[in-house]
Amino acid sequence: MATPVMMPNVGITVESCILTTWHKKKGDAVKKGDVLFTYETDKSTLDEESPVDGIMLEQFFNEDDDVKVMTNVCVIGAEGESTAEFAPAKEGDEAPAPAAEEAPAAAPAAAPAAAAEVAAAPAAGAGEFVKASPRAKALAAKAGVDPRYAGATGPDGRVIERDVRTLIENGPSATPAAAGAFAGQAGTGMGGKFAVGDIGAAAPAAEAAAAPAAEYVDEKMPTIRKTIAKQMVSSLSTAAQLTHTLSFDATEIMAFRKKVKNAGEAMGLNNITLNDILLYAVSRVLSGEAHRALNAHLLNGDTMRYFTNVHLGIAVDTPKGLLVPTLHNANLKSLNDISAEAKKLAKTCQEGAATPDLLQGASFTITNLGSFGIESFTPVINTPQVAILGVGTITTRVREVNGEIKTYPAMSLSLTYDHRAVDGAPASRFMVDLKNALENFSILLSK
Repeated sequence: MATPVMMPNVGITVESCILTTWHKKKGDAVKKGDVLFTYETDKSTLDEESPVDGIMLEQFFNEDDDVKVMTNVCVIGAEGESTAEFAPAKEGDEAPAPAAEEAPAAAPAAAPAAAAEVAAAPAAGAGEFVKASPRAKALAAKAGVDPRYAGATGPDGRVIERDVRTLIENGPSATPAAAGAFAGQAGTGMGGKFAVGDIGAAAPAAEAAAAPAAEYVDEKMPTIRKTIAKQMVSSLSTAAQLTHTLSFDATEIMAFRKKVKNAGEAMGLNNITLNDILLYAVSRVLSGEAHRALNAHLLNGDTMRYFTNVHLGIAVDTPKGLLVPTLHNANLKSLNDISAEAKKLAKTCQEGAATPDLLQGASFTITNLGSFGIESFTPVINTPQVAILGVGTITTRVREVNGEIKTYPAMSLSLTYDHRAVDGAPASRFMVDLKNALENFSILLSK
């Protein structure tokens, strides 16, 4: 019996995905588990495997097509079986044409000229954001071309891989050092590329041809930015959010980190960071019965879901925007294990390979802006969670000790909590307990 393969539903915020690569052709034998195609969301690039053995009977979409989730992409079955009943309907209830089995015929002679005209004027100014798929950006970097000069044919004005290939074949290109310095001119490098030596000679012509700078540029927000915006507005409009801030003496955790850094490799330890130490401390303090109200979700405004274990969401800054992977059961893991897993999660997100499973299930979130020199801030709760901890930078402060003024390193913590679920006193007690745990970290490790 023929089996359709759908574009997976990879998250409630994902409506469609770009089919980037076919790994099987129509007529190919397929084994269960073989990769059929690669698809791309705004957050990651994923592979779809065959659920059955059989023959690739039909492909309903071509590479670079934007396909709605839960739409039939192809059909696997026995030779001769019908696939008509699985063909997805397009606008007007017309079935889409199957993917081409062979490469398309060469474009007419006029096409390169048209492509060159599109490439002659960049869609964005130098240094500005370019809406392009990861594959398109990677190909542009490898070929030494500027994706701003590619005509965007992808969904929502997105530059995709075929646009960059067209630019390489027909449009102006430059070595990385000279990229962006010329428009519509011929270089002296191989294949007409511009080299660094062309910059001085062509500068006057480039200046003469330069058009007045636009007063502003309107750009559609990428999907991930729209998703973040929607979540933030929803959080602030539904939760009664309050923030408490305090600082603690970071002397002990800084000394501990230095000791681990000096001897850790010889003992088989990871490069444990201050953020790893904070994750460990939060997981231990939250796991206590006294603070169960913060390790929870508020559902439908009237139901509390208290978690047995601590599942930490870790805010990660990526080229595509903010992602929050989850470190599950953090309270059951050692500091070394937390350090290794946190780094792995961050790397997966930054490489664009995060799956929906990695981005859900957190019971409490930590966001650290200390590396930017931020002293304190007001983080926004990732609802339905009821709290989020913001971590600031280390500053030098003074205090009186036995009549003497001494300095010490202070790190700030900002807890935003939902006052519907937690009152100010228990939220403050959590902050005090966390402060004590961090200032006496060696004792915490011994428990």
